[in-house]
Amino acid sequence: MIEPLSTSYSCRQLTEADIPNVLALYESNPLYFQHCPPEPSLDSVREDMLRLPDGKIRADKFFVGFWHEQDLVAVLDFVLAYPDEKTVFIGLFMVNQAYQGKGAGSQIITEALAHFSKKFQKARLAYVKGNPQSQGFWEKQGFKAVGDEIKQAHYTVVAMEKVLN
Repeated sequence: MIEPLSTSYSCRQLTEADIPNVLALYESNPLYFQHCPPEPSLDSVREDMLRLPDGKIRADKFFVGFWHEQDLVAVLDFVLAYPDEKTVFIGLFMVNQAYQGKGAGSQIITEALAHFSKKFQKARLAYVKGNPQSQGFWEKQGFKAVGDEIKQAHYTVVAMEKVLN
């Protein structure tokens, strides 16, 4: 399920040993954490790697790294068949700041969505309301806001979906 996600970058499921690299990538994106606290830490990365929606099992979740040589370019967290069997849910997508603005994020998402379209009809995600960088990126990828805004403890999220061809 992972190898065909990108032809441009090598990718693999991330492990405990990758947590320092993921933390460095998180720390390169301070704007994200201004909108989505708390500040990143080794423990928060570990929690992100393990967090599952209700009703899902470990085999449904993938926390994948995209690499260019030794550089961790991006992290993509997704859950298969959530919230329904026709949908893949993107829990997190973050690009290393050194690769932002160069098309890397759009390229990774385009390739991943093409792969997902073989088994799923829709992709769904939620961005933190008030984060113009996230909103703009997902709209550029063809995602549209759906449903209500959902209040969390420290922020509000906006659900978005894209029909996969």
